[in-house]
Parts: sequence; structure tokens; C-alpha cells
Amino acid sequence: MAQYTRVSGSVGLISLRNPPVNALSSVVRQGIVDTVKRALSDPEVKSVVICGHNGIFCGGADIKEFGTTMSGPPLVPMIHAVEAADKPVVAAIEGLALGGGLELALGCHYRIAHSKARLGLPEVSLGLLPAAGGTQRLPRLIGVPAALDLITTGRHITAAEALTLGIVDQVTDQNTVDAAVKFALSVAEQSLDARRISTNPCPRPSDLDALFEGVMQKVRQTARGAIAPVACVQAVRAAATLPYTQGMEREQELMATLFNSGQARALQYCFFAQRAVGRWSMPSGARWDTSKPRPIRKAAVIGLGTMGRGITVALAQTGLFVVAVETQEKQLMEAKQAVSGMLERGAKRRGVAPVLNLVSYSSNLQAVADADLVIEAVFEDMALKKKVFQQLSAVCKPGTFLCTNTSALDIDHLASQTRSPELVVGMHFFAPAHVMKLLEVVYGPRSSPEAVATAMHLGKKMGKVSVAVGNCRGFVGNRMLKPYLEQAFFLLEEGATPELVDQALEEFGFAMGVFRMSDLSGLDVGSKIRKASGQPASNRVQQGHRYSPLGDLLCEQGRFGQKTGRGWYQYDKPGSQVARSDPWVHCFLEEYRARHGLVARRIDHQEVLERCLYSLINEGFRILEDGIAAGPGDIDAIYVFGYGWPRYRGGPMFYAGMVGLERVLERLEHYHQAHPDVPYLQPCGLLRRLVASGSPPIHKWSEVIRKVHSQL
Repeated sequence: MAQYTRVSGSVGLISLRNPPVNALSSVVRQGIVDTVKRALSDPEVKSVVICGHNGIFCGGADIKEFGTTMSGPPLVPMIHAVEAADKPVVAAIEGLALGGGLELALGCHYRIAHSKARLGLPEVSLGLLPAAGGTQRLPRLIGVPAALDLITTGRHITAAEALTLGIVDQVTDQNTVDAAVKFALSVAEQSLDARRISTNPCPRPSDLDALFEGVMQKVRQTARGAIAPVACVQAVRAAATLPYTQGMEREQELMATLFNSGQARALQYCFFAQRAVGRWSMPSGARWDTSKPRPIRKAAVIGLGTMGRGITVALAQTGLFVVAVETQEKQLMEAKQAVSGMLERGAKRRGVAPVLNLVSYSSNLQAVADADLVIEAVFEDMALKKKVFQQLSAVCKPGTFLCTNTSALDIDHLASQTRSPELVVGMHFFAPAHVMKLLEVVYGPRSSPEAVATAMHLGKKMGKVSVAVGNCRGFVGNRMLKPYLEQAFFLLEEGATPELVDQALEEFGFAMGVFRMSDLSGLDVGSKIRKASGQPASNRVQQGHRYSPLGDLLCEQGRFGQKTGRGWYQYDKPGSQVARSDPWVHCFLEEYRARHGLVARRIDHQEVLERCLYSLINEGFRILEDGIAAGPGDIDAIYVFGYGWPRYRGGPMFYAGMVGLERVLERLEHYHQAHPDVPYLQPCGLLRRLVASGSPPIHKWSEVIRKVHSQL
């Protein structure tokens, strides 16, 4: 709703009320229409201020109304009516003005923002564009280049940047509504002709064609197949080349195409999945999110390699005191320098003071004795981690939560080394830990609800998308990654090249294919993991299971990837990131095939995608069947935020539904028949049951999953 009062004698104050962010629901839109009419017809009112209730102007459209029959007044004519008003209308922006909220503000004649407000047009992140005049008004107000940047990226900007760009007229540290009312009084009698943005011409850069060509090229490159950023460029071009009315028609046409696209559905699904993973529950129905997290004031990190340093930074940036422990003196000094640098750079980027004083360093494990929570981040070796947990159990005060950053090892084995196994959980961060959004919180059979709740809450404080998962080898993300990587190796054995596999995956939307990513992270890393898991070093088949030693054979040649200048690709020098095709690798693959009696065949992009992605998806269904993840949305959040799955494809489980579960089942059966020595290609029982149930939409899968668990 929108509440109307008259203040200071002649100012009509309209307050948007729809907690938590005053979204523009049908009721709010109707309220704006009614109150604006009332203010304009009141002879005592000389000017109008629109504000939001409880310190937030407006978070934009009500996304819950998407996909439903829209009722209430449409947004575009409502904003036009505000702009056409014959009395000055001032937007008092506090908190947020995002999407439709900023478009409403652009329809006002003036904008006053609080210094801590954030503004933006983030529709592109939902597979859409600002379709209430945002693509037409913003370029007219701030110019084409600046508008393109904001609209195609969807980034939020500060009030200070908004003032510099010319989006707002004034920034205040005081009460924004009071400042806006005072401003409204001062402009009550002034002409509004120049203040109606839609009537102003759009500034046209002299090199308009070259500008749009360059921006379109850059957007296509960064979008990697996403259609919304491209449509945003087309809409802004309409603003620069067409009269306003025709530009609005083009904006609506482009929006109609996007609104009904699979990409928009996928991105909106991601939006809700990200919020839903915080409300975690076991497939059995038992819930833990009602358990109260314990406050953490002091945390500790053990092991200051790459992961430990990133975790230390992530903790300190939340305002926690952190004890960083590294037993090797040289490593400790290097880590201290690295952590300080990361904190300083992060603070500079965010415009705040660095929190160097929150981190203390020690080479002695005794330094963690008074910590409330400890995160172990030592080398991925079970014997070493067990030893650390034994020591922590002896050193830490009673009640300290003991967490491990393991990416695959058994949480319960580590918990069994302590006096209080209920206090042990996994906190699997992703590198770089202070940047990557995902945190897998792994619970063992004895982990307490309070321990899980505390880890989940701490992850949220660090700005992570925290997902609670069960305990098994590789948890969710890495367990699904294994068959995906193996299929890529098998494709090389059968005739593909690293370039072909990577190109297919990058065209699908991944930032990097399997082999470019392997070169970046280091082939030796993957080789160590494979050997630690017991994979044979040279034989291709063991006990009827197929393996590929290709990665290990490359390592034996000293080819570790970018760090050595040679891996699956060649690089001009060690550390270079420009991958070039390497004829040596092609000869190596030919010799390998000849040695093992393998005849190379033609492999196309479709087979690469089906074998890599469907094997990964099949493992996702097994995870749901095993009760390791609470639902498909949890798996999809893990893959979008931790593994670079393209957001506009919604995540692997959503993608399976979009492709069609029958299609996924049929292709898995085909590939399993062709490769009976690869057991994980055999379609999962849950997938078969879903297809037998008529392939229900993804939000209905839980009903079939529940039936599976009731039979276990």
C-alpha cells in the first residue's frame, strides 16, 4: 500500500509500505496511483515527496508476481503519470532504489538520496531488462556509455557515484525525508519542462556505431551465451537512435522476448534457490534451521596455505577476532604479509578502513585455546587432519566448534578423534575463500543442530551462500565433479582433443572448460587427489571399472599446467594465462591410443555436453536418492555459486528438467550401453522413478524423493 499525509503545509508525502523492501506489488502500485491523484487534486499541495517506509525506498518489482496473472495498474503508465504531474515530485531515496524502484525515482522530477543508499537496475541478473522506461530514461539522464555500464552489468552503485553520474540531485547524511521535503518546498513554483527525463533528447556520442559495436562485442564475450545483456544493449541503442515513444515500444518488445525465455526462468529459479538454501532440512523432514546459532566472537584458522589465508580474510572482514596459526615459521611470515595485503586491498575496494588489528598470528596451537570456533585448513591428508583434531580436542575450551575445510574426506572420521563429536562439522570453502560465494556446511551423523546452525549463520555473515549437505566422499560438489572430469578424459581417449572438449563446455556457458581449468589449478593437484582416492596409476581398467591415467602421464612429463608453461596447452612462459594449442599433446594422445589399441573417431560438441553434463546430473540424482542434499535447489545453488555453472541455465538439476528428464534418461542408457565399464553412466533409480511419474516439474520432485526415502 501507499500511505498519504500532508506535511509542512503544502507537501504531499507518499510513503510506500510493503515490507521488507517495499516491492512494487499490485497493491503498492494501486496505492501510488491513488495517492498521486489525491496529491495532485489537492489545491493546498504545491509539491510531492515519495519515500519508502522503514528506511528503504523500493527494492523493485515483486518477483513473486512473475509468472502469475498480473493484476493492478501496470508500472509504465503509473510512472508516466508521476512524470506528467504538474507539481514537482521528489524521490526521497533511503536504503535501496533497485530495478522498478529506481525507474519510479527516474519518473520523479528530482531525487534526493541518503549517503548510505544504494541504487541500481539489476534486472539483467534475472534474465530481464529494466522495462518500465529504465533503458530509455537513464541514457537520457547520464549519457549512453554510463547507462550501458549500469544496465548491462546490473551492478549496484553508492549514492556518491549516483551523484557524480547525475542520477541524483543531492546526497544527505541527515534524515532523507526531511531533506526531500525541504527541497520540495524550494522547487514548488519552478518549471518542470526540463525535469521530465522522457522529453529530453538522448545525448548522442559522435562515434555512436563504433561505441555500440564495441560494447556489444564485449557484452557477448562476458555474457557467454546469456541473452539478457545483449537485449539490454539493443534497448539502450533504441534510446540513442529513436524517439522516446518508439524506444519504449522496442523496450517492451525485447522484454516480452526475455520474459518468456527459458533463461529468465532459470535465473529467477536461481534467485529463489539462493534464498531457500538457508532454510535447510533433511529429506526425512527433520529441520535444523529452527536451532539457534551460538554467537562467535573469536575464531581461529589452522594452516595458512592458500585456503587458510582466504578463510582468515573472510572471517576478519565480518568483524571477528581471528587467530591464524601456522607451525612453519617461513610460511607464517609469508602468510602474514599476504593476509595483510588482501585485507588492505579489500578495504580499499569497499571504501572502508582495513581491519588488520583483528588478526593475530602464532606458530603455537595453544594460541587457539580461547577461540569459540576453529577452522582447520591444513593439507588434504587424513592422517595429518586426524592429528590436528586430536590436538585441538586437547587444547580448546569445552564447547568450541571444530570445523574442517576438507573438500572430500570423511567428517565422521575426524569427529571420532575428539571428545565432543557433536561439535564437529565441515566448512568446505572454495578458492579463493574470501571471494567465492559458496560454502558447503557438512554435517556428520553426530553433528549437533546447534553446530550446523552456527556454521550456516557464520557463512551467511561472511556473505556466503551456505548449503548444508550430508557426509560422503566429495560431499555434493566434488562428488558430482568426478564423473564430469572422467568423461572428459575418456573423450580424449576416444578421439577428442582438449580444445574440442573445452570449446563445447565454454560455448555452453562455463568460463573455462575442463582442460583449461586443469592447467590453471595445476595437473599435479588432480593427480594427487586421484592417487589419494586409490585410483590406479597406469591401468585403464580395474575390476571392470574404467579409469584414465592421461592426467597422471602428463604429470610424469613435468607438465603441471600454467605454472610450468606446459600442460594440456602450451603457454609462452610459466605463469602465463594465454593457452595455445600444443602439437605435442596431440602426438601424445595419438601414441597413447595406438599403445592401447584405441581407434580415434569423430566426436561432436553434442556428445561432449551429453557425456560430461548428464553423468554429472546422474550423480546429482544419486545424491538426492542418498539424502546427501535436501533438494535439487541445494545442488543447483552449489553448482552455480561454487563450480561456475552458467546461472542462465539454472543449475544441473534445473537444466535436466529443461532438457527433459526422458531425454536425459534415454541418453544415459545409450552411453551406458556403449560403455558398460563406466558404472556411473547407468541411470539412477530416482531418475527412472521421476520419468515413470510423468517427469514432474522440479518443485514437485520432493514428493517422489519422499517416497524413495520411505522405502529405504
